[in-house]
Amino acid sequence: MNDSWTTTPVTAELLRGALELERTEHGVLPHRLPAWARAQCPGGQLDLPAAQPSGVRLALRTRATAIELDTLRTVVVYEGAPRRPEGVYDLLVDGELVDQSHVTGGNELVLDMARGTAAETRPGPVGTVRFTGLPDRDKDVEIWLPQHEITEVVGLRTDAPVEPARADRRVWLHHGSSISHGSNAASPSTTWPGRAATLGGVDLVNLGFGGNAMLDPFTARAMRDTPADLISVKIGINLVGGDLMRLRAFTPAVHGFLDTIREGHPTAPLLVVSPTLCPIHEDTPGPGAFDLDALSAGELRFRATGDPAEVAAGKLTLNVIRDELARIVRQRAADDPNLHHLDGRELYGEADHAELPLPDALHPDAAAHRRIGERFAELAFAGPFAG
Repeated sequence: MNDSWTTTPVTAELLRGALELERTEHGVLPHRLPAWARAQCPGGQLDLPAAQPSGVRLALRTRATAIELDTLRTVVVYEGAPRRPEGVYDLLVDGELVDQSHVTGGNELVLDMARGTAAETRPGPVGTVRFTGLPDRDKDVEIWLPQHEITEVVGLRTDAPVEPARADRRVWLHHGSSISHGSNAASPSTTWPGRAATLGGVDLVNLGFGGNAMLDPFTARAMRDTPADLISVKIGINLVGGDLMRLRAFTPAVHGFLDTIREGHPTAPLLVVSPTLCPIHEDTPGPGAFDLDALSAGELRFRATGDPAEVAAGKLTLNVIRDELARIVRQRAADDPNLHHLDGRELYGEADHAELPLPDALHPDAAAHRRIGERFAELAFAGPFAG
């Protein structure tokens, strides 16, 4: 380490996209839901995805040409499944992606896929990510943390002083599933919400939680209480894959979720987005499951296990959800002119699937993430989010 460098404490003023910072023995751990909300989820199922910092980034104003960031990562390892690619740190200068890096060391959290529980934790050391050769001028610098690695921020060093970046952009608050979380995206700023936020020139708060877009009331209350100028909710795939409710419960749950958001944001543009195309669940209900034959061959794939005949009894499919969301928004928009609907197949549909198929039958790949983000920017930021 260069002794002439400046060490800056990492505080909430320097971090964007987190709803809560936990002080740890190493530094600070960003959470994308507050502790009170996580405590209302049974079995701690939200603790992991809410601590994975999708969309969380350091936002600095500085002349620094070199930056060192010490972090302690926790990598999730699934027993019997291929190891995920290394997490990526994206460096943006004045809104442009100019560099990427990785960090070594860190902990490993081993999960038993069959039981969905932690098998063991293997501790590891703090690592350092370095960026050099930045332009020697005043500039806005963002360091986006890896979307699927729990990241404790331990230390920040620069060769020039830093201050918080200006907070003069509109805040976009988004909630969704693992697709919004960034599963299979190449890096944190190229998840589809990250790409859309960059193109739209907005500050992103991404409440996309892998496996946990379940219309949970505590998530709606957290959104109600989070300052935002623009809001979107992407609803559907987890409800089908989790097979947690039928149409009778789905409709009032959507109304209740939107009612709660409106308590805190009565006039903000609110966009309801239905599911992107996923052929295994278009007309086949859940639950979704791992494809064990593919897993035995070293591939991670998903399949639908429900019976299409049960749709008549209220089982949910993606097409059922799309139709009902469109109807709900039409009904509510009569009294809420700032409520809007977007069919998710406009972001990723049949033609896109033919060109960029879902590699695991559930999640878009890196190229599809970028395409979805660019489509969202075109349809939302030039549409209901314009201004």
